[in-house]
Amino acid sequence: MRIVADFHIHSPYSRAVSKEMTLENLDLWAGKKGITVMGTGDFTHPAWIREIKEKLAPAEQGLFVLKNRESCASANATRFVLTVEISSIYSKNSRTRRVHNLIFVPTVEAAEKINAQLNLRGNIKSDGRPILGLDCVELANIVFNVAPDAVIVPAHAWTPWFSIFGSMSGFDSIEECFEKFAPQIFAIETGLSSDPAMNWRCAFLDNIALISNSDSHSLQRISREANVFETELSYDAIIAALKSRDPTKFLKTLEFFPEEGKYHYDGHRLCNFSSAPEETKRLNGICPKCGKKVTVGVLYRVEALSSRPAGEKPAGAIPYQNMVPLDEIIAESFGVGTASKRVKDEYHSLVGHIGTELAVLYDAPRDALERATVAEVAEGIMRVREGRVEIEPGYDGEYGKIRIFREDEQKIPTRQTSLFG
Repeated sequence: MRIVADFHIHSPYSRAVSKEMTLENLDLWAGKKGITVMGTGDFTHPAWIREIKEKLAPAEQGLFVLKNRESCASANATRFVLTVEISSIYSKNSRTRRVHNLIFVPTVEAAEKINAQLNLRGNIKSDGRPILGLDCVELANIVFNVAPDAVIVPAHAWTPWFSIFGSMSGFDSIEECFEKFAPQIFAIETGLSSDPAMNWRCAFLDNIALISNSDSHSLQRISREANVFETELSYDAIIAALKSRDPTKFLKTLEFFPEEGKYHYDGHRLCNFSSAPEETKRLNGICPKCGKKVTVGVLYRVEALSSRPAGEKPAGAIPYQNMVPLDEIIAESFGVGTASKRVKDEYHSLVGHIGTELAVLYDAPRDALERATVAEVAEGIMRVREGRVEIEPGYDGEYGKIRIFREDEQKIPTRQTSLFG
């Protein structure tokens, strides 16, 4: 069956996360978005794992559903898989390392055993994404000893401050980071500021699955990146599809435009200065406004580790599609902010008529969109599908600014409304 999975989100027990990110709301919004399998996030937090045990029931192997949805054995009930993001901050080879890793496990028992081990080594109660002084080698040793069928995936692998390849605190290879456990690391998460095409430049990733997830802190941002499979609905089947990178089973990833990510370019947010890698090199990595080192972003770091020119594609590469979240497209079409009531009303109306947000963004034909919304929104969706956008790249924690319509184009919706209007 066709499965769309978003493995990386956070619970209300993580910092800067909406209190609305409850299991009930995640189930509801996954349905709106078109997500089949949702990561629980944060299973190390005592309160969240307690809620998981109280509210979720086993479904297919390694997957769970809300207990009040057990009767919905069909695909319309969101499946959950147990996941957590761990922040490892430690010293190695005379450098401070800050690496975030995702952990997947198929059972509550495995999650609780991992929690017990991590609780001996640090504070897992203070945050849903715990910060531990654990070398990634030690973390892998704990996880794989407890649960051989667990999965570790380096999270947002290229972001500067907290990732395996980050310019500020990362490594130059998976082997350098994970040592003897490197053969068991078969996937990385590309993150919002890179896409598969950028990763394809690095030959050392040719045998690594490239996955994409929302890393969402709010319900609205679920599915902004995701993974599409054609396989049996089970933990083992999904993991096998990732390991094999079989393009008949791991179909594609759904991606941000990487320029829209917060760390695509280099720069200094406080100085309002950003630069492409070639400009950063010309400046010797120094901000011309304050004279300090810039935060080196993802594009620069990819180029530093790359062995291929941009545009070259390795054999067996899994396809991907770039997209912009639907509320952003509607907001620009209307010339208002994403938080406005007008955008929210149009979002729910359009999703209600088409079925899911992902169906609106990727699948619905133009004539169906034009029947369900105003002309400007339909045109905006089609332009984004075709890559006809302009983006001012993000840098140093600042999201990129995307433009679908030129400033001289009409941005006030026509009087013509949808047939449903």
